[in-house]
Amino acid sequence: MRPTCRLLAALSLTALAAASAGAQVGRTAGMIDPNLATEAELTAVPHITPAIAKAIIDKRPLLRQADFNAVLAGAGLGKEQLAQVYGKAFVHLDLNTASDAEILMIPNIGNRMLREFKEYRPYKAIEQFRREIGKYVKPGEVARLERYITLQ
Repeated sequence: MRPTCRLLAALSLTALAAASAGAQVGRTAGMIDPNLATEAELTAVPHITPAIAKAIIDKRPLLRQADFNAVLAGAGLGKEQLAQVYGKAFVHLDLNTASDAEILMIPNIGNRMLREFKEYRPYKAIEQFRREIGKYVKPGEVARLERYITLQ
């Protein structure tokens, strides 16, 4: 990557981080952010080849999960492969603005949970998410879902 491109990419990631500074992010244990991961970290994710990792890095910043999905789908990954990738790497979703399609990218989420996620918008705090979604699923599942979300 040329020095000018590197500088622009670094500035974009800095702006993304600054914008997220006030965000509330759920527990992220074991999940990597494709915007921050190194090439080695990306290639450790199932189905991400060095070529796909390079494509991800070249497309940064990935502002939405849909952007990450477009890179992976463009590389030929199928639905099952995408689900495996999303179990390890994901662009956090702002639950107040995420599209239906993005919410459904969370592994093992169906239309019922999509409705529940949307019913409580706007979320004001992560504790509200835990309380409301905890009405429908066990605490372990709430913790798993937190790996995918943020609230702006």
